[in-house]
Amino acid sequence: MKKRVWITAIILLAIVIIGGAVFYSWHVKKSAEQKDAQHPALPIPAVLKDTNPDPDVADFTLTAQHGKKEFIAGKTSTTYGYNGNYLGPVIRVRKGEKVNMTVKNDLKEVTTVHWHGLLVPGSADGGPHNTILPGKTWKVSFTVSQQAATLWYHPHPMGKTGEQVYKGLAGLIYVDDQNSEKLDIPKDYGKNDFPLVLQDRRFTKNGQLSYKLDMNDQVFGFQGTTELVNGVIQPQLTVKRGLVRLRILNGSNGRTYNLHLSGNQTFTQIASDGGFLASPVKMKKLTLSAGERAEILVDFSKLRDGGMLQLKNGKETLMYFKVKGKYTKSYSVPRKLATIKKIPDSKAVKTRKFVMSGMGPNVSINGKQMDMNHIDETVKLHSIEIWEIKNASTSMGTKKMVHPFHVHGVQFQILSINGKTPPANEQGWKDTVLVNPGDTVKVIMRFPFKGIYMYHCHILEHEDLGMMGQFEVK
Repeated sequence: MKKRVWITAIILLAIVIIGGAVFYSWHVKKSAEQKDAQHPALPIPAVLKDTNPDPDVADFTLTAQHGKKEFIAGKTSTTYGYNGNYLGPVIRVRKGEKVNMTVKNDLKEVTTVHWHGLLVPGSADGGPHNTILPGKTWKVSFTVSQQAATLWYHPHPMGKTGEQVYKGLAGLIYVDDQNSEKLDIPKDYGKNDFPLVLQDRRFTKNGQLSYKLDMNDQVFGFQGTTELVNGVIQPQLTVKRGLVRLRILNGSNGRTYNLHLSGNQTFTQIASDGGFLASPVKMKKLTLSAGERAEILVDFSKLRDGGMLQLKNGKETLMYFKVKGKYTKSYSVPRKLATIKKIPDSKAVKTRKFVMSGMGPNVSINGKQMDMNHIDETVKLHSIEIWEIKNASTSMGTKKMVHPFHVHGVQFQILSINGKTPPANEQGWKDTVLVNPGDTVKVIMRFPFKGIYMYHCHILEHEDLGMMGQFEVK
């Protein structure tokens, strides 16, 4: 009798243990699924279709249009987008390729499309002179003449750039060349090579995008309360064990990002605004001001399936990476990435000085605000110049009045920051440089095309308030 009782007890105990294990496994799986559901999948922008079969010529069509998007579940916001509701497709071109762009304006206001970082004649640059009226089309052609790089495009109408970018008008441009194709690094788009467009936004209680500027926004540039990556709040990207390439754009109006990975993990920067660095740079923190780009390699090989990593801005989590599986091809970081021919400062025919000062509606460059009818500087075609850029704006309390300085129509090299050699990750080609309060940055550049171009602070609210000038290359 006792034996039967013991057997029954053992069987019941086994059932409880097995049932508990099954329930625990189900609960863990369910919790993981619920956690994943809390973080939507990172959207990967489509690559814009080239409608020309000629391998040496590309025909693209972009349409600036009204849209709608749910940033917050169950709440729909009105937006702008290129060929869609929000943001735009990746435009992929190759060095030496002729590009024919057709840009349609289906908005109810004037817009332009500026190819940020692309070396093109002034007539094709898409600045405030290249306006597209509502319902009209802008057709422009150019030949890609620069090295591989991650660039971007966005509107640039006088006084309205900040609002139009804020509503969603922005997209990436990938330039490929022989060197980028030969480099043994991740380059399978959407598989191990991912674009990350960082932005910050504010939303009303109804989930609408809100672009109502107060004095702080005018002084420091727009600072949102919610971070987006590719238009989504705290998304999650599933990657495999191995090396992953991230092409990061600071597409915010005014925010400067101080990026790092959770766990203080090291990553490797391989490119800046205008293309590959000469050699990779190992880093744990990356600062990107508005308009700047960087390409980094992240090694996920030591994480197990289900392992998580976060991309953070200071203490705030921007997005999550989750590991599942292993890449079939393994990569190692190349020792050499590109050959960068330094522009000798002895070749400069002129040194110009630019002082950014003032705050709010009184921001200026060299004491002047943007005047569409006035050429501020005249430059000789193919000449080499040094530009000395100073941030004379004062900070307020703990907030720094930074000015990311962007020059259209060129890629420059940084000679010095406050008289010192720039850090290794800033020694490549650039088109935008962060100038902190009180700092002086010297850059050197060559002017490859004729036309009228802008230089300005890339905090878009500062630009719209007049912290911009124009130069003509003759």
